[in-house]
Amino acid sequence: MLPDLQLPVVLPIRAGHVSVRRATTDDLSALVALLSDDPISAARGDRGDDLDLEAYAGALTGVLDAPLNDLLVVDAADAAVVGTLQLTLIPGMARRGATRLLVEAVRVSSSARSGGIGSAVMRWVMHEAAPATGATLVQLTSDAARVDAHRFYTRLGFADSHIGFKYSVGS
Repeated sequence: MLPDLQLPVVLPIRAGHVSVRRATTDDLSALVALLSDDPISAARGDRGDDLDLEAYAGALTGVLDAPLNDLLVVDAADAAVVGTLQLTLIPGMARRGATRLLVEAVRVSSSARSGGIGSAVMRWVMHEAAPATGATLVQLTSDAARVDAHRFYTRLGFADSHIGFKYSVGS
């Protein structure tokens, strides 16, 4: 948990508001549903199968217990979970000792997209969460296939300044 992050927060969107709060183990089913709702995640194996719940539960506990991580959920006005993202604080030596806030696994339910949720949450990350945690740089990666997401992040002011690489251990 990122201790300097004051949650929950209420953010205005086009049709009212959403609330951002820390995830709990009670959110497991909703989080898995958000992952499996995304075609790219589903193609990587996030299909929401009951056989995988133990692995997801272990991962959720690991993230919740990690001191420089926060897993957040976005609740609609009716308390339905409509989004999630993970924040990881990375102290570093580069850029004169800059601390980075890594944004990972951003998801908005397909039924709630285009309502301003993603913009509201990412602006909150950039302008409130990052300064509160002491981060001087917000960074993220996005799958090369997510062309719409790339336009979205560019509109928010992110620069596509790097090329990312991944290596699957055990491949």
